[in-house]
Amino acid sequence: MNWLLVAAGGMVGAPLRYLTDRLVQSRHDTVFPWGTLAVNVTGCLILGLLTGAAPGSNLQLLLGAGLCGALTTYSTFSYETLRLAEDGAGLLAVANIVLSVSAGLGAAFVGVWVGGAL
Repeated sequence: MNWLLVAAGGMVGAPLRYLTDRLVQSRHDTVFPWGTLAVNVTGCLILGLLTGAAPGSNLQLLLGAGLCGALTTYSTFSYETLRLAEDGAGLLAVANIVLSVSAGLGAAFVGVWVGGAL
């Protein structure tokens, strides 16, 4: 049963990641990967909220492992950062690393704090 919850969450998270990435990226005329940043920070916030609120294990599987697991993407973050560096945009690559890690951690901490207050 657990794997069904993860799969159901993933079925929502994966297309949501793709659509959000395309929507956000279409609004920016730059090579910086704003779409990937947006989905990763959002996923960190959602996971932080779940962790702080300490819901039942079924909700953690559905939303945490399933939705957030499919919504966020470390591989795309890594690939896009590498591409920026290879294309001569080293400062943007470093900015992507610093911004992604700090915003992701910040969103997770805020999520845990807000979730705990609920």
